[in-house]
Amino acid sequence: MHPVMSGPQRILVVDDEANLRDQVSRLVRRAGMEPVTAADGQEALEVLEQQAIDVVLCDVRMPRLDGMALLEKLGGADTDVAVIITSAYGDIELARRALSLGAVDYLPKPIKKHEELALRLNLAQQRLRLKIENQRLRRQVKEQVNLEHIVGESEPIQSLLRTVRKVAEFKSTVLIMGESGTGKELIARAVHDASPRAGGPFVAVNCGAIPENLLESELFGYVRGAFTDAVRNKIGLFEEASGGTLFLDEIGELPLGLQVKLLRVLQEEEVRRVGENRPRNVDVRVLAATIRDLSEEVKKGAFREDLFYRLNVLSLKVPPLRERKEDIPLLANHFLARCNSKLGTRVTSIDPAAMRALIQYPWPGNVRELENLVERAVILCDSDTITSELLTDKISQTPEVDNEVSFLDPDELSIKKTMAHVERELIRRALAKTGGNRTRAARLLDISHRTLLYKLKDYDIDADQFSD
Repeated sequence: MHPVMSGPQRILVVDDEANLRDQVSRLVRRAGMEPVTAADGQEALEVLEQQAIDVVLCDVRMPRLDGMALLEKLGGADTDVAVIITSAYGDIELARRALSLGAVDYLPKPIKKHEELALRLNLAQQRLRLKIENQRLRRQVKEQVNLEHIVGESEPIQSLLRTVRKVAEFKSTVLIMGESGTGKELIARAVHDASPRAGGPFVAVNCGAIPENLLESELFGYVRGAFTDAVRNKIGLFEEASGGTLFLDEIGELPLGLQVKLLRVLQEEEVRRVGENRPRNVDVRVLAATIRDLSEEVKKGAFREDLFYRLNVLSLKVPPLRERKEDIPLLANHFLARCNSKLGTRVTSIDPAAMRALIQYPWPGNVRELENLVERAVILCDSDTITSELLTDKISQTPEVDNEVSFLDPDELSIKKTMAHVERELIRRALAKTGGNRTRAARLLDISHRTLLYKLKDYDIDADQFSD
């Protein structure tokens, strides 16, 4: 969606004949718009450097820089200002060339009726909006990864998804917290997809991956001439996300100077491109994610307190994989199926010993590490089954919780039932070791206290029977 301008539409009339400039300017005013004039293409470029223009109404034949050369200077089809070429010479070939260079319309001179002019100017802006949206969609399709539904049946992930459904319907900012690799962007997309903004763009940017000197222009855009390499106007990510959602990943990496500007955008819902004084209204929902404890960053003076509270209107905590180990078989088999589809392989299963190793490993890299490990194993696999030998040493050599696994039924092949047996037994062992202390047992099990309480109820285990 193209950003909505504040104030009347501003039309740049470019013609080397002063009387024609004046005549068209009067028609522009009668159409309820604001005219700005230039005597040739070179002067038009200078105006575009200084002012935000909605539509350029440009003659073809002019000294110094003509209409076609101006189109090329503006960047042709990639320009974010609508250009209408006008000419007294009814040349179809000229019209075709103008449109191929990025003009959105061709208008024969003389222009006599302000009603017709107003219609053509409005249509020009609509066509530009469609062009920008089509470009965005083409980029999105080109860059799109195969995003699946969030996989997991554990209580921590199901609780998170229930919260996602609740917060999705509101425009309030959301702060998504979690360790690296837990799937924070996937959760952000889930919020967007479940929201009334699902039909609008979802634009993601990693604040830590863009050099500080480029980040401001990426977020807010810039006008031609704002700095040395600014050879044309460029919309920023806030404008690109207008009508949809902007996901600011690694928000804790945002420099303090930009934190002030981000806070202003969130409060006023308008942006100023670098090198421009005119504000542009944007309708954007902001989701932010971080692996840092922002409250601690505030105490250290590395993050603004007012921005923290503005971002943290609603918060979501994505659980690490070690706190939802019952999801590991589901995730591993899900990634296995996806690898087969992507790589054209035919690995159909993970043997029990390898699965036990996956479950016991603490996964410091979380879901992303598991996904990478499964892909590696699939590539190295010479049969239809992933075995322990195909896992990395640090995973395959993870000490078992207990050498004795007699509580497992050797004839039971259901992963779901086997996992339930494993979980129940590990919980009982942890409670026995801690004398029924739920807090210490949860710590031994590498799960949250809340998750343990849920599992005690689910498996009908009375922790008090283990107390001394």
